[in-house]
Amino acid sequence: MLDHLIKGATVADGTGAPSRTADVGLRDGRIVAVGEPGSVTEPARSTEDATGLVLTPGFVDPHTHYDAQLFWDPYATPSMNHGVTTVVGGNCGFTLAPLNPERPGDADYTRRMMSRVEGMSLVALEQGAPWDWHGFGEYLDALEGRTAVNAGFMVGHCALRRHVMGADAIGGQPTAAQLEAMLRLFHEAMDAGAWGLSTTQSSTHADGDGEPVASRHARPEELIALSRAVADHEGTQIEAIVAGCLDRFADEEIDLLVEMSAAAGRPLNWNVLTIDAAVPERVPRQLTASERARKAGGRIVALTMPILTPMNMSLGTFCALNLIPGWGDLLGLPVAERIAKLRDPAVREEMLRRARSPEAGVFKRLADFERYVIGDTYSEANAGLTGRVVRDIAAERGQDAFGALVEICAADGLRTVLWPMPSDNDPASWELRRQTWEHEDVMLGGSDAGAHLDRMCGAPYTTRFLGDCLRGRKLVGLERAVRMLTDDPARLFGLRDRGRIAEGYHADLVLLDPERIDAGQATLVHDLPGDSPRLDSRAVGVVSVRVGGVETLRDDEITGAVPGKVLRSGRDTETVSTRA
Repeated sequence: MLDHLIKGATVADGTGAPSRTADVGLRDGRIVAVGEPGSVTEPARSTEDATGLVLTPGFVDPHTHYDAQLFWDPYATPSMNHGVTTVVGGNCGFTLAPLNPERPGDADYTRRMMSRVEGMSLVALEQGAPWDWHGFGEYLDALEGRTAVNAGFMVGHCALRRHVMGADAIGGQPTAAQLEAMLRLFHEAMDAGAWGLSTTQSSTHADGDGEPVASRHARPEELIALSRAVADHEGTQIEAIVAGCLDRFADEEIDLLVEMSAAAGRPLNWNVLTIDAAVPERVPRQLTASERARKAGGRIVALTMPILTPMNMSLGTFCALNLIPGWGDLLGLPVAERIAKLRDPAVREEMLRRARSPEAGVFKRLADFERYVIGDTYSEANAGLTGRVVRDIAAERGQDAFGALVEICAADGLRTVLWPMPSDNDPASWELRRQTWEHEDVMLGGSDAGAHLDRMCGAPYTTRFLGDCLRGRKLVGLERAVRMLTDDPARLFGLRDRGRIAEGYHADLVLLDPERIDAGQATLVHDLPGDSPRLDSRAVGVVSVRVGGVETLRDDEITGAVPGKVLRSGRDTETVSTRA
């Protein structure tokens, strides 16, 4: 007997093949029958009529930071609401394990680092996770059986370094014995199911003390040694971030990424490829790394987002504005001192000069303050400004845009929420995105779901992209859009029997209404441990989500079931070799 039968759905199976009307039967967590309407005659414990609805494989998000959130939110919200059934965590070199049992303080260091570098609530990190593990396998075991989504994790280079080198991980170089110990620890993590190595060399990544994170101090020979270790384990990968990911790679960065992927014989993915028709030279430069990797026996895959992610900014809290060259120290001053500096015209002029200089890279896009929209305000002086464009307010007041914005924020004690309007929302940029998506080494992803919680909400990219494909710009058709969200990432990571609707595959499924599928506006909610805030977005038109055949969501309401699996390398992933 079938556990469940879905009748008459329009099936987009993930392969990109034309969709077709079919009945789909599920049993024991797998798809056991896919046939013409009426052809699946085996009795079923439950049946639903899906006429007019589209059935797709569950979406795979290749770049999340749900490492901590899954402990207090097993449903990985809002990603699961938007059809994501498998998340990849442990990215950017940051993981919660391993922790050295001889240094209990390392857990506090890790929490403070994650709070700073990934924008996670420190209170939520302290109160929401048990922190009772040491080895990476113990961390995975702590999540086993308690998640609604499937989750796989890379092991972070920063944790490896900290475990072996202690405080010397910041600024120091490992001795031969320490590097050997790091490699042993890394092999143990992959033996336990880690998906491979994640690392960062990005200039934007600092720990809770404001120091460059541990992996940024690693020399190429250390990174190559770890990459070679990846090759010893089945179903493993590399994820790496360098400074040039934010704009354009330097020659030495391309050399490093190519050598890492070739040494491992495994794909290496990075994020995020920013596509803007105003900077047409960026995409070909970034994809040079992919072309060179293939010639060297590796593969480098760029993740790129198919939507423009809504963001909250503020002059009062750490956000992307802090990453503009020369801005971080000023925006880190005490509030009163910060306001005084910001009100100095000479200081503002220098800030704008730095923000508009070539060194700012992609952050130059944040310097168009005329286009900012005022969000939440907190003072009588700012009454009625919410939703207004700074350009208009500045004109009324006879001020320049940045000066007007500073005065608005100062009146709120710098608590004002700012919404930067994207400069790359023009037809030429969208056409460039469509063309770039055709490249064999470009894949959708980079949501950062689980991170930067009160500043951005990238998790809904799946439903918003599908809505745009079906009823908006229609840059790609339904079948290809579904493949880009399902089979493409599943094949990159070597997921066994996931990413398609086919007999024998896991029954990770999304049933959606093609007339309504979309994502709601991002709103600030206070539902994290300690009443901490985050941005959330409701899904529109997601009728049902199933993980391993068990329904986890119905009409955007969570069922409470937790059928998800911790996906371990080798057992749940197969090797995607880049070597001929």
